[in-house]
Amino acid sequence: MMNWRTHIESNPKVMMGKPVIKNTRIPVDLLLEKLADGETIADLQEAYPTITKEDIYAALAFASDAIKNEIVYSLAS
Repeated sequence: MMNWRTHIESNPKVMMGKPVIKNTRIPVDLLLEKLADGETIADLQEAYPTITKEDIYAALAFASDAIKNEIVYSLAS
């Protein structure tokens, strides 16, 4: 798996500490939301020309790592 840490940072002085693509103010959650809405990598790169395909893959890897150890409780009754 890719090392997302080379592409993503969290700094309290940038976007109140939200994870963003390094050297930008583009939040990881925004990219994930747009991908979930069906936008393509090409769409994202057109909208945000400073990001690379690797930055977008890093956002996905970050999300994967973030939920990997989550505890999931069944909502079934």
